[in-house]
Amino acid sequence: MTALWFLLCARPARPDDATGAPKPPSFTLAQALSYAAQHQPQIRSALAELAARDAEARVPRAEWMPQIGAVVELFGSTSNNTSAVFLNVPEVDLPRIGGTPGTTTSAASWTPSPSTIAGISVTQEVYDFGRIAARAATADALAAVAQSNVEAARLDGQLAVEEAFHGVLAASEILNATEDAYARAVTHRDYAQASTRSGLRPPIDLTRAQADVSQLGVRRIRARSGLQVSRAALAAAMGADSLEVDATPVTPDQSEGPAFEQVLRLATQRNPAILAAGARLRAQLSTTRALTRDFLPNLFASAGLSGRAGGVAPSNGDLPYAGGWLPDVANWHVGLVLSWNIFDGPLLARRTASVAREEAARADLELARVSVGLGAQRAYLELGAAQQALPGLSESVAAARANQAQAEARFKAGLGTVVELADAETLLTRAQLELAVGEFAVARARAALGHVMGQATLAAASPTGK
Repeated sequence: MTALWFLLCARPARPDDATGAPKPPSFTLAQALSYAAQHQPQIRSALAELAARDAEARVPRAEWMPQIGAVVELFGSTSNNTSAVFLNVPEVDLPRIGGTPGTTTSAASWTPSPSTIAGISVTQEVYDFGRIAARAATADALAAVAQSNVEAARLDGQLAVEEAFHGVLAASEILNATEDAYARAVTHRDYAQASTRSGLRPPIDLTRAQADVSQLGVRRIRARSGLQVSRAALAAAMGADSLEVDATPVTPDQSEGPAFEQVLRLATQRNPAILAAGARLRAQLSTTRALTRDFLPNLFASAGLSGRAGGVAPSNGDLPYAGGWLPDVANWHVGLVLSWNIFDGPLLARRTASVAREEAARADLELARVSVGLGAQRAYLELGAAQQALPGLSESVAAARANQAQAEARFKAGLGTVVELADAETLLTRAQLELAVGEFAVARARAALGHVMGQATLAAASPTGK
């Protein structure tokens, strides 16, 4: 339903005026960002990882739930020390209960006898000395790392969409400038052709005009291809199903950027790289605490009901019913068990390794802070430089347009040469292209600054078109 809503909000596809092919759907910047947040594969992958980490965080807490197990065993074996034979399994607590046969080890019998057992037990954690809480804290810290990765994926996706969106707008401006230059070149060629036929112009003016038309024709083809590539890049950044997505023009944001102190402060507080590095450090600290808690005792309660029987006569001489083939000798138990892993070499080694990992995580956090600080400074300087260059580029376009109008008027009046007109056309086209690139540089620098600050600085403006 969400994808359908965006497609309905987008401009309806209509034939391209130049090629006759259907135009791709057009999105505003706000629509493109919102669509990417729900469909971009990198973001969806990060959200899936977060969901998995949240599920894993519930595993340690489940240790407080009771454990219920059952077992049924049938053996054929010798019974020189006991009349009941069974194997201890982790699912069921089976207290040692058995009768001793009348034989001794010096007169051992090697004839097998049947032995059966069936039982059910319930085990409940009573007091874990903080072990479960430490493991849960570790799992929560890992989930926090996944959450930071989600935010990083969202910001990366937003930056990619903003750059691709403004890349489409810049490619459109370049194509428009090239189309206008091509149309003027065709007009000048036709005028030179008519003037040459009437004898008012030498043939060299016509050949030069024809050369300009051919060159601009090639540039127009390249500009159209560049626009198609930009649209495809926007579709990929959004995770759209369409091969190409067009960008609805927006009002350029000419506002001043924030002060550098504010940029650095917000980058330190919100940048996902720093947040993720801090979360990894906290997760490693939690891991060390959890390994330390594993050295403490564990107190649990056990209750169970079992039946057993052995085929060898016990010391009282009475065989159970069915001669050991049916576990009809019933027993029950209720008790508290305190276990303590006093020394565990591998566990101690894992704890030592975890402490070493803490130092590596601290170094990663410091590296992230330095890298983010340098990135913030570079983005801030790039935005300032791009904004300072923009007025000069606009003045260059205005001056080049006036120069082209004068050269065209002189050419038509017979006072100027075709070389003078071609130079004016080249100057105007170059100025228009540089202005489009300059506007893209401002938009990209603003998006990069928002990325390093962990927020959006380029607001999605209203469409200026229809």
